[in-house]
Amino acid sequence: MHDQGIEQNDIAEAELRTRRGVFRAVAFRDPVDGHEHMALVRGDVRGREDVLVRTHSECLTGDIFAATRCECGDQLGAAVDAIVREGAGVLVYLRGHEGRGIGLVAKIRTCILQDDQGLDTVDSATAIGLPVDVRDYGPAARVLRHLGVRSVRLMSNNPAKVDALESYGVEVAERVPLLVPVSDDNVRYLTAKRDRLGHDLPQLDAPAAVLGGTPVGEARR
Repeated sequence: MHDQGIEQNDIAEAELRTRRGVFRAVAFRDPVDGHEHMALVRGDVRGREDVLVRTHSECLTGDIFAATRCECGDQLGAAVDAIVREGAGVLVYLRGHEGRGIGLVAKIRTCILQDDQGLDTVDSATAIGLPVDVRDYGPAARVLRHLGVRSVRLMSNNPAKVDALESYGVEVAERVPLLVPVSDDNVRYLTAKRDRLGHDLPQLDAPAAVLGGTPVGEARR
């Protein structure tokens, strides 16, 4: 797929010190979707193959407010920790992906339908006339090219994300599981992701005792 690159005047880089470690923050305005995204880079990744990478979709409720309905915040933290352990890697934080791309207001409306009518994350979106997933991973591919990453080990439970990145020319050498604990709050959401969206979530088949919140997996090499 032919794709344009990120212009130099649409990107800025600086050191970012966090509680999890020191990173290079690469903020960029994508030339196609117009959103400002961020890549957190640990170590030297330019020219490297099989770089540990997470492309993380923005989730205000999960990432910032630690909502327990989804696993987004837990995955974000687990991905950053895995990159720190690895010593090198990239986390691409994709804005404009709220609610799989339908936006924050619409996402909260779907939550109402889930609570009041028992709809799952798929049917609650279509019930208000919206698509299930309109996320575009082009910005992630463009910034990975800008960083000089040659191939990735992608932290994701979603096989479709591999296909999406590869459609933009990113070589995915491996899909690395990013499993988080199952709880009473998120089990319905995770089950819908497995059964309706094709996510690989083996922790849902764990014994009932695990559903109380004991970690059953993490990103691994």
